[in-house]
This record gives sequence, C-alpha cells and structure tokens, in this order.
Amino acid sequence: MKLTSKGILEAGLPACPPQRVPDVTPMREDLQLFPAAANHDGSPAWMIQDPVSNRFFRIGWLEFELLSRWHLANPALIVMSMRRETALPVTADDLNKVSDFLRQHQLVRAGRAQDTEFLASMANKQDGGRLNWLLHNYLFFRLPLVRPTNFLKFTLPFVSFAFSRLFLWITLFCTVLGVFLVTRQWDTFAHTFTDFVSLKGFAGFAAALAFAKCLHELGHAYTATRYGVRVAHMGIAFLVMWPMLYTDTSESWKLLDRKQRFKIAAAGIVAELALAGFSTLAWALADDGALRSALFFLATASWVITIGINASPFMRFDGYFLLSDALDMPNLHLRSGAFARTWMRRNLLGWSEPWPEPMPSGARRALIGFALFTWLYRLVLFLGIAAAVYFFFFKILGILLFIVEIAWFIVMPVWGELKVWIEKRALITKKAIGGWLLFFIALGLVLFVPWRSDIHAPGLLRSELQTIIYSPLPARVAQIHPMGPVKAGEIITVLESPDAKSKANQSAVLAQSLALQLDQTIGRSDGLDSRAIILEQLGERLAEVNAQNAEIARLALRAAYDGLLLDTDPLMAPGVWINGSQPIGVLVDPKSWIIEVLVEQRDLERVAIGSTAQFYKRGMIETPLAGKVVSIDSTRTQVLPHAMLATDHGGRIAAARGTADSALSAEGKGSGLVPRDSLYKVRIKLDSTSDVSNKEMLLMRTALQSGTAVIKGQARSLGLEWFKTIAAVFVRESGF
Repeated sequence: MKLTSKGILEAGLPACPPQRVPDVTPMREDLQLFPAAANHDGSPAWMIQDPVSNRFFRIGWLEFELLSRWHLANPALIVMSMRRETALPVTADDLNKVSDFLRQHQLVRAGRAQDTEFLASMANKQDGGRLNWLLHNYLFFRLPLVRPTNFLKFTLPFVSFAFSRLFLWITLFCTVLGVFLVTRQWDTFAHTFTDFVSLKGFAGFAAALAFAKCLHELGHAYTATRYGVRVAHMGIAFLVMWPMLYTDTSESWKLLDRKQRFKIAAAGIVAELALAGFSTLAWALADDGALRSALFFLATASWVITIGINASPFMRFDGYFLLSDALDMPNLHLRSGAFARTWMRRNLLGWSEPWPEPMPSGARRALIGFALFTWLYRLVLFLGIAAAVYFFFFKILGILLFIVEIAWFIVMPVWGELKVWIEKRALITKKAIGGWLLFFIALGLVLFVPWRSDIHAPGLLRSELQTIIYSPLPARVAQIHPMGPVKAGEIITVLESPDAKSKANQSAVLAQSLALQLDQTIGRSDGLDSRAIILEQLGERLAEVNAQNAEIARLALRAAYDGLLLDTDPLMAPGVWINGSQPIGVLVDPKSWIIEVLVEQRDLERVAIGSTAQFYKRGMIETPLAGKVVSIDSTRTQVLPHAMLATDHGGRIAAARGTADSALSAEGKGSGLVPRDSLYKVRIKLDSTSDVSNKEMLLMRTALQSGTAVIKGQARSLGLEWFKTIAAVFVRESGF
C-alpha cells in the first residue's frame, strides 16, 4: 500500500464526500514509522510498519505531516496546525482519506465502542465464513517453517565469497564456456531431455528443482542479511495447491538505498543462474552416468524456471520486484492497473475521470500498456491453471475447482469493473454509446454471419501415377540412372548379385556334367535306367539355371512408363550394397498431379466433391496451384501418408509413434506415426492450367511436396464453430 501527497492510491477506497466530518481515531501505539527512500518526484517518503502483520505502508509528505499531528485528536486543530506550520494544502477530505486508510487496515486503537464495532465488522468481513476461508486458503496460503535469523548471521561469513567481484567473473566465464560447449553437443543435450520425459525423469527434475529453489531462497536471505535486513521467516507457500518456497524479506523496505533493495530482489535469480551456468559446464565435461544426469537436471531446471517464471514481471515474482525497484515505483501492478482502468473509462465510456496520480504522458502510456499486457498474460495463465486443476483432480472436484479458478481470477475482476460502469452509466456520453453500438453490430456480423468458408488443411502434392522403385533382392549397384527424365523401357538401375550369379554358374556346371554323363550311357546295358535318372537331375539343374538367370534379369530395373526419376539417394553409387527394403528412387508421371490433404472431422461436412481448392507449397512464395476435390474418405486416417506432415518433422499434425500393425502407410511401408486427432483424407486433382513443370520437380529433387490446401467449403459463422467446439468438449468431458 502507498499513500502520497495526493491521497491513497493503492488502498482502493472511494473518495470521501467533502461534507463528512473527519473522524480522527487514535493510532495503535505499536506502529513504527521510519524514513524511506524519496519518491520518484524527489518528495520525501516514510514507511509505517505494522509489527503484527509485518506489513509496510508507504506514505508521502502530506500524510506524514497529518499523522505527526494525529495526537491532537481534533480535525480542526490538525488543519489549523498544518496551514500555520507547513505550506501543504490540506482539506477535510484529506483527513477522511487518512482516517479511512488507518481504519481499513486496522491501524487504529479500539478505544471507543464504535471503533471496536468497526474492527469487529472488518474482521467478520475478512473472515466471511468457513467457505470464504477455505476459498482463500485453497488459492494461496503460507506455511512458515523456520526463523533463520541466527543461522544466517552465523553462516554469512562462509558464503561471503559469493558476493565478490572475482566470483562474479568466474561465474560469467564458466557460464559462457558451458553454453558454448553444450552447443557443440546440442544433439546429445536435446536427446537427453527427450529421454527423461518419463516418471523417473520427472522425479529427477523435481529433485533438481527443489535444490535450485532452496538455493534461490538462500540467495535472497543471505543478501538481505548482508545489508542488515532481518529475515523474519522462511517456509512454503501454496499457490493453487502448488508448493513454492518463500523467504520473507519484506523489511527490505526499510533500506533507503534503492540499489540494495534491487540486489536483494535479484539475488534469487542470480543464484539460480549461477547454478545453471556451473551445472551446464559440468554436464559438458562429465562422462555419461548418474552424475551427468543429475547435472542435466540442475542445469535445465535452473534455466527454465528462472527465465520462464521468476524473471516474469507480470506476476508477483522476482521479476516484478526487480522492475518495480528499477523504476522506483512501488505497487507497480496496482498503480498501472489504476491507470489502465481510467484509460478505458475515458476512451470507452467518454468519462472525464482524472488520472489516479500526476505522471508524464510517456510514462503513463507505458504503465497502461504494461497493465493491459499483464491482464492478457494473467488471463492465459489462469485459464491454463484452471485447465490443469480440472485434469489433475477427479472429475466432480475438478469441475468445482475449475469454476472457482475462473470465477475468482477472471470473472470477479471483470465484474468488479463492470459494476462501476453500471453504477455510473448516466455519465456515459452519447458518442461512447454510439461507438459501443457500432462495435456490437460489427461483432455480431463477424460472429454470427456465415462468411467463413475457407478450410485450411495440410497436405502433400504428388503425381497421380508414381512408383517407388525397390531392389528385388539384396544386391550391389552396378549402374544407376541420374535424376531426370526417363523413357518407357529405359534402364533405371543395374544391380549385381554375386550370390545369384554364383548359384547360376554352379547349376550350369552341374548341368554340363550331367549332359556328359547322359552321353556316356549310350550303348551300356544299364543305360536305360541310368539315363532316366540323369535326365531327371539334368531337368532340375536346367530349371535352377533358368531361375537364377531370371533373378539376374530382374536386377536390370526398367521404367514402366515415361516420367521423371526423383528421390534418388546421392550416396547410392556403383559398388554400394542395398537391400530389398531400401528405395532406390521414385518414378513419377508429371502429366497429372493430385494433392492428398488431411481434413479435421469438424470441417469434413463442409467439403463436397467438386469443391475448388488452392495449394500453397511449403516455403514457396508463388502463385498457388488450383484444383478440385475428387474424393473424400469415409474412414479416418490411421497413419500419416508421410512423416513430413508431423510436427516432429516440421509439419502441422500432432502424431505419435504407433504399433507395427497400426502404423502402415498407403504405400504399405511403416511410417510409425499415428495422428492424434481424427483426420480424413481428401484428394484434390490439379487443373490442367496448374501445371508442375519438370524443371521445378528436378529443382525440388523430390516426388512429394508438402504445403497447405485452402478448400472452399460451405460457409459457416465463427460463433457456430466455437459453439460446436465447446459443445464437443463438454460432451467429451461430461462422462464422469
């Protein structure tokens, strides 16, 4: 909270009516008042410390002068003394604001019956019953564990080296060197991260995270102790049942030096970054084993949590306090939110509402932008937390907690602002009413008029007639045709099989031997019987010779039709051995092209045979290819036609590796990728005007080109699509 010369900014109290008689209620005697760092405009400031709740309230010059005369207990005497002894303008409204602030935060003595009743009513209002208590403690509560003041003072000399300039330079050097070495082993590092996406990996990551967070909090605690700030306690805070360590350094507001407060706020992030730097370097130098796995967890946990969460200024984590101290602007969220609400009221409702406090126009615009982005960030974050809470708990409890999350963090703040708009609706100008009317008309047109007809779907461009060429048996390459045009009957690849040739030669030699034996049986007394046996054996050998020669003849692979030879392996050269499952290349007929796209189930009913479509090849900025839908599958696609459509290979479709039986592509080869969502294959045939030239195919060096097809489907409104999506989710998740 903060009081300034213009009154209470952060307490959220309404302006007091000037005709109200000020009530000077005596303050509590245990409150402490001490000087604070000057305000941003150079005016003096002070801090009021409530030792019971360990809260601090920043006040300005006007409030200090009023409270220093509060013992007079007479509003008239206070005003007269102020006007006689100071040059500050003071009114009864200023006294009312200060009095309300003191009473609101229970900083007054309960000496009178009305004061006792007021404090009791405030306590009851804050309590709000068991349900309200449970709600507040579910969303956030703290569990103090230790009072570390004596421990920190005793052990501070042992860690004082961490505050030296030499240690800073050593840390920076090790961090840069570690990052450089990891980039040299990036494939191994990324593969390690993928391997640990498991229950065991999650346990290791959690342990590393716990160690990193302990070091983070000790960084805050030791830095605060170094500057003479008492660390009241350390413990665990639960935010939506998620445990987080915390350190109470609220007394750092006693420091007059803003740089010291900044260092205390930054100490946790610096400690984690130092741990991340040393762990990264140690991982790069360590051998494979348990130690390297532990270092990997420490490095990743520290980098991810520090950069992704702690450094964010949009939640009340370290990044927020760092930014607040850097700008010398306490209660940054509240003050920027007040400016943003005033800006909305002035621009959206036409109110002539004054700005919450004097501020240069550039700084005011920056605060407004910061508040708007903070609201958007929190909206996305709280929706994600609500979804996580829903899926984490069992269905009924998950739904209740989901509703609590949405209501508390999103609906209530929005409703609170809307209530102000409703109460002051008479102040809304006609211009603002006309603007809102036009806005809702435009919104209705966008949401409910069926204007959206385009269906975007990923797909593959390929020849309508194409043949993947395989070797009929393990063989050695003797000759291969270069990529490019081929004629029907032209040899594409000549293969050699020494085993088949050897068997053919052996069978030929045996056949010749049997033929000689057959000639020797002529004129012998037992020649008829021997001749019959030899003839049978000779027939078998000749059949083997023919079979082996046929196998050898199959190794001369010829083109079945005129076309283009593409997708040949550049490493496939004469002398290289290949097996029967290794493709040699793809023969395509460039005269006719089709596009196979995968359409989501919700959009399938909008597609019809004959619908026009355009195809935009991936990575190509050129005129799209036009075509029409020629067929639509009635069953969902069990496997992706090609791996390049999957997100793991740069595509847009989320897919997972399936079983050997389920992951068979249309060509009969195992792609191993089964789409996560229900997708249906739609075939589009290109128009004759949309020709894919041979030159273009040779430049691409591939028979398949991925891209995005835009199909002209039945028009549908955005509102109807959203309704169907929400209804589908509700139906799917309502089975509990």
